[in-house]
Amino acid sequence: MITLAVIAAVVLALFFWCKNSYNRMVTAEEGVGAAWAQVENVYQRRADLIPNLVATVKGYAKHESETLEGVIEARSKATQVTVNPENLSPDALEKFNKAQGELSNALGRLLMITENYPDLKANENFRDLQAQLEGTENRITTERMKFNDSARAYNTMIRKFPNNILASIFNFETKGYFQAQEGAATAPKVEF
Repeated sequence: MITLAVIAAVVLALFFWCKNSYNRMVTAEEGVGAAWAQVENVYQRRADLIPNLVATVKGYAKHESETLEGVIEARSKATQVTVNPENLSPDALEKFNKAQGELSNALGRLLMITENYPDLKANENFRDLQAQLEGTENRITTERMKFNDSARAYNTMIRKFPNNILASIFNFETKGYFQAQEGAATAPKVEF
């Protein structure tokens, strides 16, 4: 009789541990997905601002069409690369990050040509768009950091013993991180 009660208590304790651990993993995985959705949200905001910025610059810098076309092309490529929140692998994130990096480089070239157009820099629409774009870039940095924090907490949870056993049974897989792009540690060369 006592052994039956002990076995029942152990089984019940094991059940509640599994249930609670599983639910914490699901909650953490959903947190990673929500963080990813916010990253995509701020990247979409940037993509939405770009056509307005290009149109404003186009009015002033008609002969800079190559740069403007480069920005439009980079925006198109960046909006085509999507990552499924269920597959936040390092490879998928690297591909997404590369496309967004190409867009960032194109935007940098676009903003550099504005130095040749003092009237453009004084244009209220351009200043407003540039301020919104700078704010969006800051948001992107913040949301990427929040995503990495969320992914780190989730990855740590599913890799710790004994959660790793339960995670492998229920196919919880680690999520990738945003990492600095190759060459990001080198400061850009500015020449006047």
